[in-house]
Amino acid sequence: MRRNVVQVDSALQDANHTYMKIVSIYNKFKECGRVTTDTRTLSAGDMFFALRGENFDGNEYALKALEAGASYAVVAEDSAAAASGDPRVIPVEDTLKTLQELARWHRSMTFVDGKPLPVVALTGTNGKTTTKELIREVLSVRYNVTATKGNLNNSIGVPLTLLTVGPDTQIAVVEMGASHPGDIKELVDIALPNYGLITNVGKAHLLGFGSFEGVMKTKGELYDYLRRTSDKVFLNVDNPYLCRMAAERNLQSDPERPYSLVLPYGLDYSGAVVLPSSPESPFLRIHMNGVVINTNLVGSYNADNVMAAIAVGAHFGVSFEDAVKAIEAYVPSNNRSQMVKTQANTLIVDAYNANPTSMEAALSNFAGVQADKKIVLLGDMLELGEDSVEEHLKVIRRLSSSSYSLVCLVGKEFGSALEKVDEAGVKWFATSSDMAEWFKDNPVNGSVILIKGSRGTRMEKVLEVL
Repeated sequence: MRRNVVQVDSALQDANHTYMKIVSIYNKFKECGRVTTDTRTLSAGDMFFALRGENFDGNEYALKALEAGASYAVVAEDSAAAASGDPRVIPVEDTLKTLQELARWHRSMTFVDGKPLPVVALTGTNGKTTTKELIREVLSVRYNVTATKGNLNNSIGVPLTLLTVGPDTQIAVVEMGASHPGDIKELVDIALPNYGLITNVGKAHLLGFGSFEGVMKTKGELYDYLRRTSDKVFLNVDNPYLCRMAAERNLQSDPERPYSLVLPYGLDYSGAVVLPSSPESPFLRIHMNGVVINTNLVGSYNADNVMAAIAVGAHFGVSFEDAVKAIEAYVPSNNRSQMVKTQANTLIVDAYNANPTSMEAALSNFAGVQADKKIVLLGDMLELGEDSVEEHLKVIRRLSSSSYSLVCLVGKEFGSALEKVDEAGVKWFATSSDMAEWFKDNPVNGSVILIKGSRGTRMEKVLEVL
């Protein structure tokens, strides 16, 4: 018995020490108001966190950060900076874990009108960033919103996002990415969301997840968390996979009120209809509530993202009319669902990322585009593991049944798949730079061109020659 008492006492002492350490760091953070992990973006007064990665060690730059004007530097206990004796250096056992604990504490200590800060967490295989941007635009009609910048959605990005929450923030929208089981659980335990939304589930990062079921289980960790806390889930009830995931977690706590923890939305659910596109009206248009929503997004697959933003806005008191205005004013960037008109061609640029699900959606949408000359430029879908060759073969087979003016494929994954089929009409390039050089010598004009590929293929390199 005495041994157990000692163990419990030791655990309490450790917990108390951790608590006191975070409180001390938090008080210093409030003096600074801002954290950074990169000396290149450091401003005077920042709190610098020295993170370690496979190819870098931020501890080596900690003292330089202080010289550059940082107020404090949080460093690893075993680093040279920790032994410097500088009173502005804060040694900790694990700098990343401390960053995450600080963000969690800051989130817990932030209130709006005496209530915990509303945090909307969203994840999904495709459409996370676009949906987050649309939600931010809609909520900004009524609130001061802090949202994830770009796609800072991992174990570093999520805490950095939370630490940008200021005294004027009324709602936070936090994007969460995942490539391995447990990733979402880690992030929700930091962000402590009271609302969650999964855009969809599909085949992506199979190398890390192992299977589509692994994807569903990991994304579903958001539902698991909200089920435990009895908080709300924005659910696309038109999506059978998401409904299955909700049902498996018994989100309907009252049999008389199905999905009582759920705030439902969806095209069919709302009686909304995607209108056909044309050369004159190439962007996504949705007819809903007697109104045509004219977006600046390319692709009918973005309709669910629009519906999600309208649903979140409605829950937080943004009128349908104001939500539509905000959505219509949003213009995508960073090679996501963009339409770019050059002097020679019209480009549909969706080159930020690619996986089998998003590739299928992009090709299906492109098949419905009306144009005399259509060209497809596709880069590898990465991180598919043992399914890679078969998934790339599916894309090639689909392309072979279409009548495009030109099909160009980029990367070793497509190269490996092409070795298994006879596709004489397809041009293959090892890199996007090689493809760009070919187009310099073989220019095209008067064409509508789809450009898509995983981030690693850098498909944007071809844009300047089209």
